Amino acid sequence: MKELILKKNVKKESRSSILSLRKINWRPYAMVIALAVIAIFFQINTNGIFLRARNFSILMRQMSIIGIITLGMALLIISGNFDLAAGSTVALAGGVAAVMQVWYGWNTLSSVLIGVLVGGLLGTWQGFWVAYRKIPSFIVTLGGLTMFRGIYLVITKGITITPLTKSFTFFAQGFVPKNLGMALAIFSCLVYTVLVIQGTASKKNYGIKPDSVIIMICKIVLVSGIIILTVIMMNYYLGIPIPVIIMLVIALLLNFISIKTVFGRNLYAIGGNIEAARFSGINIKKTIMIMFVIMGALCALSGILLTGRLDGATASAGTMFELDAIAACVIGGTSLKGGKGSISMAIIGALVMASLDNGMSLMNISSYAQYIIKGLVLILAVWFDVAAGQKNE
Repeated sequence: MKELILKKNVKKESRSSILSLRKINWRPYAMVIALAVIAIFFQINTNGIFLRARNFSILMRQMSIIGIITLGMALLIISGNFDLAAGSTVALAGGVAAVMQVWYGWNTLSSVLIGVLVGGLLGTWQGFWVAYRKIPSFIVTLGGLTMFRGIYLVITKGITITPLTKSFTFFAQGFVPKNLGMALAIFSCLVYTVLVIQGTASKKNYGIKPDSVIIMICKIVLVSGIIILTVIMMNYYLGIPIPVIIMLVIALLLNFISIKTVFGRNLYAIGGNIEAARFSGINIKKTIMIMFVIMGALCALSGILLTGRLDGATASAGTMFELDAIAACVIGGTSLKGGKGSISMAIIGALVMASLDNGMSLMNISSYAQYIIKGLVLILAVWFDVAAGQKNE
């Protein structure tokens, strides 16, 4: 009898452990492993160039410009919408800022503000048709993709607008001093540790079973180690690129908005079930309109940083940025059905896409082949998302 009871207890424990393993969100760990595999592959096939300090700094700068768009795209997709005009908004807003400085002699601050204002107005235009005229965002932004690019070409006549002042290019090409960068890294590790501890205490207060002490320590050590190692690698070159800091500040702000504010919760509710959101009293039109304005402003900021990085506005600026942003969101776990996703995972998705871009360029793979590969990556990411959704159902 005792042996039977022991066997039953063992079976129950094994079942409970299996169930607890199933409840764990494995996607972040899978993403880290995927990044490691990508890094190792390109490190081997580029003769060690991929992870050199200089290239790593370039990679992070490239990622931050796409990452800013990805942050807005993630929240937009969570709300059940898209922005296929993101790349054209990047080009038009950055082009207007360059025109105002180069042709009309405006100072950097005024040029940047007018660029962000243009992005916000473009977002308002698209948000009006989607929210108040109920035209699908796919159609509205598809029209914006060609229309905004056309407006840019009309304004600039298709020529490159250059050169820009040093103050304009500084925020796109400059670096944070090494000592300050390391201090920010240590501060970030401390803040993350406090947040993990607070999260554990909050789960206990609400009667939710928290992670074990071992798992909590592993999370803190892993994340802190990644932060410190990343900063050390960038400090081996010239320090943390300023666009990376800008992207991280925006990410923290949007992460707070998405988790801690009514507006953020409304986005998830609208994307999850728009009819239920309507019956619960959420102002759907206003929420979607605001989200499109935010998306337009973020695209404008990305365009200004891209213009500063290139020291000029070019006709091809922002081409296919919307594809990279959408792919990054889906890779990071944002569901194309809406109602599901996170800011932190979207950044990791952006890092994956930037790593593919950078690595393929170092391997001298043609741009045509790169389009094919990135298209396949997007299809596979969407297929994974659909398959995961069907499994959950």
